[in-house]
Amino acid sequence: MGGYDPYSSSKGCAELLTSSYRESYFNLNEYKNTHHTLLASCRSGNVIGGGDWAKDRLLPDIMESVSKGKKVKIRNPYSTRPWQHVLEPLSGYLYLGQMLLEERKEFAEGWNFGPSDEGAITVEQVVINVKKYWGTIDFEIDHDKKDLHEANLLKLDCTKARQKLNWEPVWNSETTFEKSVKWYKSFYENGKILTTQDLEDYISDAKDKRVQWAL
Repeated sequence: MGGYDPYSSSKGCAELLTSSYRESYFNLNEYKNTHHTLLASCRSGNVIGGGDWAKDRLLPDIMESVSKGKKVKIRNPYSTRPWQHVLEPLSGYLYLGQMLLEERKEFAEGWNFGPSDEGAITVEQVVINVKKYWGTIDFEIDHDKKDLHEANLLKLDCTKARQKLNWEPVWNSETTFEKSVKWYKSFYENGKILTTQDLEDYISDAKDKRVQWAL
């Protein structure tokens, strides 16, 4: 809990607030006596995937720039983040929600749904990876030191989700970047949206991997 910069410390604040709210109003010891609410909180890694149009986010900025034939500036190239496809945490959220609907009160806690350690790579490595799937990407490193402070290393400990929920990531970083870039490339070049195909592939791969929620 905590963090040197306001962004990371805000995550700790959110968890503390949620925990205190649960203890005060939806105490597990009083479940089914004075209330019928199970409250859990979830946190994901750095989510990527097709359809993200938010500004000042690494992948959308790269994809928009290459679609316009422009060079993109890359900030904080050596910062390491836990990158994951958007379908990964969503699978965890939905599976956790199912447990709560089944009145499994032991799951009314805080949870992390992030990638395995190999998914934590630097910003510069991300750009190199995505360039493999859209060769016309052009970038330059922005060495401006005036940016606000950001932690160089962010990772999530997802041991709890793996051990108690039997949840685990389905796609490795290679597949994550491939699926994400191909979504944007298909949209910008052909006007075709691959969301349904990505979802079908993800569920199929989860079944092949025998991930608990897909069985």
